Amino acid sequence: MIRHPHAGEEARRLAEAGTVLLTQVGSGVHGTALAGQDDRDELGLCLEPVEFVTGLARVRTPGGREIPFEQYELHTAWARPRGLAEKSGPGDLDVVVYSARKWARLALAGNPTVLLPLWVPDTEVVAVTDAGRELRENAHRFASRTTGRRFLGYLRSQRAAFLGERGRRAAVRARRSGPGYAPKPATHALRLGLQGLELLRTGRVTLPVPGPELDALRSVRRGEWALRDVEAWVADLEADLLAAVGASDLPESGDRAWVDGWLMRSHQEFWAR
Repeated sequence: MIRHPHAGEEARRLAEAGTVLLTQVGSGVHGTALAGQDDRDELGLCLEPVEFVTGLARVRTPGGREIPFEQYELHTAWARPRGLAEKSGPGDLDVVVYSARKWARLALAGNPTVLLPLWVPDTEVVAVTDAGRELRENAHRFASRTTGRRFLGYLRSQRAAFLGERGRRAAVRARRSGPGYAPKPATHALRLGLQGLELLRTGRVTLPVPGPELDALRSVRRGEWALRDVEAWVADLEADLLAAVGASDLPESGDRAWVDGWLMRSHQEFWAR
């Protein structure tokens, strides 16, 4: 039995019954995946039954506890012998479906990952309802300087992953046959910089990453760039992103009033059905 608190049957049933939007996310939609080297990531959101919103209903975890419903997770790697200790690898599927209310909190806080379903191409949409389509049509309501700052924060986190202690350990392994740095977090840092700049300048993010920048990101992912060149590009993007946060015409925060209205209206329609 998989004993992760968000992997229970009750959570799965709630997520499947209430899903309004589910899309592919991760390297597959950014365009930076390499054949045979990546898992598939999907992320979505669901509406909850009335008793979970207005009452005290809870879901039972695989361990027998009762907790508020916030999300459901499926990771095929967990079915292997080491269970939760197994890391996802090529061919694995990772799915996270948030409650719509938790997703909205994260999205308004500017979380780059949870915002991806708003921008993915139609071909990457796994499931969508009218409520989910309305959300995607109003993606601009989540664009803000706060979101830009979160992209900057995520860039810095990924930079630390390939330049900090974890990055140094990966670099030691990579020097034996690779570029001397960890290509995947380096690619993520660069991609976040490019996407954060586009968001602050245009109010949206294009997926996959467009133009010659995508070719450059794939080259970094394959370990074809020298470390000093990767560091220089990351530093340039960080400086540009910091400046763009101050110069952007976007509002300071997302449109919370619209999001509140969408949540209330969508739940009421869901309950009526």
